[in-house]
Amino acid sequence: MPRVKVSVLMAVFNTPIDLVLRAIDSVLNQEFQDFELLVIDDGSTVDLSLDLLRYCSINPDKISYIRSKNKGQSYAINRAVHFAKGEFITIIDADDEYKSNHLSSCIQEMEHADLISSLTETVVSSNEDYYVADKYDLHKNIHVDDCILFATLFGKREVFRSIRFENRYSADSIFYERASKKFKVKKSQKRTYIYYRNIATSITAIQKQSRNYYDHLPKTGSFIKKD
Repeated sequence: MPRVKVSVLMAVFNTPIDLVLRAIDSVLNQEFQDFELLVIDDGSTVDLSLDLLRYCSINPDKISYIRSKNKGQSYAINRAVHFAKGEFITIIDADDEYKSNHLSSCIQEMEHADLISSLTETVVSSNEDYYVADKYDLHKNIHVDDCILFATLFGKREVFRSIRFENRYSADSIFYERASKKFKVKKSQKRTYIYYRNIATSITAIQKQSRNYYDHLPKTGSFIKKD
């Protein structure tokens, strides 16, 4: 298979199919079309897996479907990196979406960087949804604009090949910090990634209903809102 410019990686675990298809379509509808999309099914239900496989098969030149046992997003993305053919690698969460100029905007930011993390257009139900637990103190809040968000990472292939995502809380920022010691990193101010924090079925939403929300935050797993 010939090398493409960008490999987009998406891990899916029981995310509602309408949200997954929205995410996939937002990639397919990019202004920049020199990409491949790798959909990593992280052990979803049989029905969802079949729906995903059918949809991916409609665009075989653009989408590859990979099925694996459920081991979490970090593991799924690490695995997908080995299949990626792109000069650049990036991620999209299965319940988010790209604006049509997301990939082209990220490529423009790469002139003086090996890895970037960008800001997001964050969709919320209330103002508190803009805040997440600080990795240094889970009882303190930090605005999402001050975070390194998993799915906004965009970088050269060698960055993702040399650094793995750890299966722990804040794996995204840890990845970014580790990369900064070996590569040129930058926080982009563009908001071409649409980040949904208003989905009632997400783990973040369910946990926030708990009176002891921060006491129940996982001690492992990256800062993501995945199912």
